[in-house]
Amino acid sequence: MAYFNSRGLRGSTLEEFINLTNDVYREKNLAIIQKIPTPITPVKINNENKTITLAYFSEKSTVDYMGVVQGIPVCFDAKETSQGYLALQNIHKHQIDFMVDFEKQQGVAFMLVYFKMYDEYYYLPFKDIYKFWQDANNGGRKSIPYKAFDKKYIIKQKGKFYVHYLEALNTYLKEND
Repeated sequence: MAYFNSRGLRGSTLEEFINLTNDVYREKNLAIIQKIPTPITPVKINNENKTITLAYFSEKSTVDYMGVVQGIPVCFDAKETSQGYLALQNIHKHQIDFMVDFEKQQGVAFMLVYFKMYDEYYYLPFKDIYKFWQDANNGGRKSIPYKAFDKKYIIKQKGKFYVHYLEALNTYLKEND
């Protein structure tokens, strides 16, 4: 069973920005996207301040976010990297399987990736993720290099939209209509 120490799960900047952006999307009736919590079982609890200090993951999670954008079901995961690539070891088989099944049901699956070293956010379509995943499983590269991220899917901040990924999603949908 996987364990975590609560100091290690304080929330990433990427997820905080996505959550703030999703709040604005909902306020403006653009989308309803929810963060999907990872089920945990507490092992140690600090009774003084009622915080969990040690727990284990009781189930495998699927993706970080799910919801609907103007009638289109979406699911996505958020990944940060301090390298010039996204390591595929950070994407688990059960997540790939879930996204495959999600797209079979006419949903749109993708990832939002933040490259810390470039301070850039990208929309990564599931078809690209899946291609790299399959290549890696057949002995190929075990990561997605920065140069493989299409500049047309770069995500910019606009006002209260800290990670305004709907524009990149719209670009993808127009191309794959």
